[in-house]
Amino acid sequence: MSTRLMLLPSKSFEQIRLLRIPDDFEDHEAYRLATGVIAEVELNIPGCSWEDVWDALEEHGFEKLDFVLGPALD
Repeated sequence: MSTRLMLLPSKSFEQIRLLRIPDDFEDHEAYRLATGVIAEVELNIPGCSWEDVWDALEEHGFEKLDFVLGPALD
């Protein structure tokens, strides 16, 4: 089985995040779950941090990955 990844984009390059999708989720399910988890954290924790969001995503099986941001393609 191939590794499936989800990129959480941001206008700030320093805030882009890369996650490994849990094996037991279809792509559309993972997208909907991540959207719901992030919305719930933002609703329940005003001024939440990435760590708050990450803790909630990790509880649902997402795995944080390190990456190197390459040069822009125009």
